[in-house]
Amino acid sequence: MTAPHRDDPRLHLAVEVDGDGAHPAAWRHSGRPPAEVFGPRLLRERVAAAEEAGFTLVTLADTPVPPGPETAGRLEAGTRAAYVSVLTDRIGLAPTLHATVTEPFHLATQLASLDHASNGRAAWIVGAANDADAHATIGREPLTAEALRREVADVIDTARALWDSWEDDAVIKDLATGRFLDWHKVHHIDFEGAAFTVKGPLITPRPPQGQVVVLAPDHLDADDRADVVLVARPGLTDIGFRSAAARQAGAPLVFAEVEVVLDADRPAAERLAELDAATAWAPGDRLRHVGSAADLAELLAELARTVDGVRLYPAVLAVDLPVLAGQVLPALAEAGLHRPPRPGDTLRSALGLPRPANRFAAAATATS
Repeated sequence: MTAPHRDDPRLHLAVEVDGDGAHPAAWRHSGRPPAEVFGPRLLRERVAAAEEAGFTLVTLADTPVPPGPETAGRLEAGTRAAYVSVLTDRIGLAPTLHATVTEPFHLATQLASLDHASNGRAAWIVGAANDADAHATIGREPLTAEALRREVADVIDTARALWDSWEDDAVIKDLATGRFLDWHKVHHIDFEGAAFTVKGPLITPRPPQGQVVVLAPDHLDADDRADVVLVARPGLTDIGFRSAAARQAGAPLVFAEVEVVLDADRPAAERLAELDAATAWAPGDRLRHVGSAADLAELLAELARTVDGVRLYPAVLAVDLPVLAGQVLPALAEAGLHRPPRPGDTLRSALGLPRPANRFAAAATATS
């Protein structure tokens, strides 16, 4: 039995650019002082390199508390995305914001503001930190599995309702009458969830994309609420079957999660051994490629048969990102497997996702 195949061979490509790389010892091989990870220059350079290479979007990881001793701290991911939003013109920007420790109203507002600042290139990686340290930051206890599933669903539903709380033509800016907006087209959402209520409306107009692109890791069981499901499985066959299940559950797009250690100044296996000698990077749920750029391009071509995109996790950004930009993406583009976004594209248009109709406008039309 084999997993279903896609008809479109092209891949959307995302890259994680948090910190120095996905390997816990990446900072030892970054070629720069560790303190520079806090500065804006490094982030600006990394995102610019990813945009120039042709990536569809960059993602920015985050946690409520520092993830380990190798990371002393970092700026909040939404703030980092806002900073680079005005320095870029075509790459999507996807910060991780945690549904479990962030007020839903503020989360939706921050993402809507990012979409306005970037002219429609905002996305949201749905985080769901659920350990004791994370919940201690807001004075709560970790959630049960069922409560966590409900909390994530409620926060996504709230954010989507708030992004619709202003109709597209609510802002009228009528100088003659001094009216800024048509209040009939700004709506309370009156959401009641398991653990919170939100009345709304949002304090910003509807995002340029209508709905910010929502990317949800597959373990959150949000296939029917996300625009993109992120599938983490260690093998190609498992990725194919999980991708098919996500589509059947309602996910418009599916991305595979892939860690990469590439041949550079020396073979990838040697690089990984040296990194692991400092801090071990145990294999996890994600597919991992250790080898040449050409072999990675072949692996991605194989993945294109079952997924719509791939999020890459370079082991050391300073080493692996230039190889991705200089060898892997050009090879995929030449083979017709990848098309970079164009200046002025919204992220939805780059991903081939439609701009959703506003639920309140649609309801008014249906009853008129």
